[in-house]
Amino acid sequence: MATHLTVTSTEAVTPGLRRVWFHSEDLTAFADSVHTDRYVKLVFPKDGVHYPEPLDMRALRRTLPREDLPTVRTYTALFPDVEAGTLAIDFVIHGDEGVAGPWAAAATAGDKLVVSGPGGGYRPDPSADWHLLVGDESALPAITAALADLPAGAAARVVALVDSPAHELALPLPENGEVTYVHRSETDPDKRLEAVVRDMDWLPGRVHAFVHGEAQEVMHGLRPHLLGERGLSRAQVSISGYWRRGRSEDGFRDWKAELARAEGAGGPPRD
Repeated sequence: MATHLTVTSTEAVTPGLRRVWFHSEDLTAFADSVHTDRYVKLVFPKDGVHYPEPLDMRALRRTLPREDLPTVRTYTALFPDVEAGTLAIDFVIHGDEGVAGPWAAAATAGDKLVVSGPGGGYRPDPSADWHLLVGDESALPAITAALADLPAGAAARVVALVDSPAHELALPLPENGEVTYVHRSETDPDKRLEAVVRDMDWLPGRVHAFVHGEAQEVMHGLRPHLLGERGLSRAQVSISGYWRRGRSEDGFRDWKAELARAEGAGGPPRD
């Protein structure tokens, strides 16, 4: 379902993270959205291409050549208020790199954006004894939403990768919550999140984990550690790559599809 959003304001959450606030006349698509990792697909039209209304990406993929299709990027939708018609999206800014980041950096009140969704698959399990949330900047919006969903007395441990201390985000931690920030400027790039998670004090009881970020680091480091060495069941872990270093989102989707086909044909395991 396509939802039309209008920018109302923007704010710099950190030097590399910009929050854009939107209003919509119709946020009913979010009425039944309970997942804290709720995501939407942002649609950026190509210059010079006319798209019929209402925008239907599935129909466009059947009728337009690939080079004329809008650019689509996936982002977490924060704080949706269906009655007020408001929500926010946090954008990681890398200068002029990419599509969505530069759009957000230049966004002003009145700018328009079309999104489809929401989707999602994770919400903190209220019956878990404690919660582990791990990720880089791309996962911080979903981690923020998950922490805000926890009861005040919940136990939570957060491990987050950011560029430097200046990029640390003030998270809504519960009373028994702790965050460990890992800085790219100070660590071995191959041992960032994995090393901290391996060395952390493991709390007693059943954990529910949310682990997302750069695909190589998450899937080839943390995934085997949590599912193999720690012995967590798949029901206890929401774990996947949000992006892959050196690839656009389109290239990342192609890579994930290739990986899925290889696994289905008896290829290399994801772990």
